[in-house]
Amino acid sequence: MINLSSVQKAFGSNEVLRGIDLDIARGESMVIIGGSGTGKSVLLKCILGLIKPDNGMIKVDGVDVEKAERDAFLARFGMLFQGGALFDSLKVWENVAFRLRHGTLKRPKDEARDIAIEKLRRVGLKASVADQFPAELSGGMQKRVGLARAIAAEPEIIFFDEPTTGLDPIMSGVINDLIREIVVEMGATAMTITHDMTSVRAIADKVAMLHAGKIRWTGPVAQMDDSGDPYLTQFISGSAEGPIEAVR
Repeated sequence: MINLSSVQKAFGSNEVLRGIDLDIARGESMVIIGGSGTGKSVLLKCILGLIKPDNGMIKVDGVDVEKAERDAFLARFGMLFQGGALFDSLKVWENVAFRLRHGTLKRPKDEARDIAIEKLRRVGLKASVADQFPAELSGGMQKRVGLARAIAAEPEIIFFDEPTTGLDPIMSGVINDLIREIVVEMGATAMTITHDMTSVRAIADKVAMLHAGKIRWTGPVAQMDDSGDPYLTQFISGSAEGPIEAVR
C-alpha cells in the first residue's frame, strides 16, 4: 500500500532522511520507532505530501504521491494527532464529523452527527459526550475523540502520531487496545510513530527503527527482541550504553 524508495530530505545542512526504503503492505500495522529528532514526523509528512522529499519516490497504492490529485488522495487517510488537535470552539460531535461536514464527502448535518455518535460509541464514549466541548473532557477522553475523528470517514490508511503521549499507563493500554481492534476491524493499513515500546508490542505487525536518517532494522514485531541489531537492542532496553549517544 505504501512504498518508499531512496527517500531523502534535508533542511539546510541538516540531513533528516538519508535514503529511506520501506514497504508497508495493505492491511498491515507498521510502527516506526526511534528517538526524538530522528525524522519520524518528517517521514510521515512526506508520505502525506505535506513535505516534498529532495530525492526518491513515495507511492501510495501504486500512485506517486507528488502526482496524485490532492483531495482524493488525502480522503484515503485518517489521522490521530499527537496532541489531539481538537478544535476548542467546536462540540465533540462537530470535531468527529469535521471531514464529513467540510471535506469532499459533505454529509447532511443530522447524518454527520449520527455517524459521529456511532464512532464515539465505538471508542467507548457515551452519546452524551457529543454535545460537550473538548475542554470539558479528560486527556484520555480527548484522545478517544481524536481516534473517533480519525475513523469517521472510514479511511483506508490511518496514521497514529505518538498515540499515548501524556496518558497514564492504564489509559495508554486502553488506547492501544482500541487502535489494534479498530485497525483489524476496518482492515485498514496503519502507520504509527512512537517511542513507547508498550504501544509497539500492542499495535505492531511489523516494526521499523529509524536512526540517523536511515532504517536500521525492519521486521515482524515477534523478531524485535532477537534482532541482533545493537541500535534496536539499546533502544528497546533503554540503556545509556550503546551506539546511540544520549544527548546530555
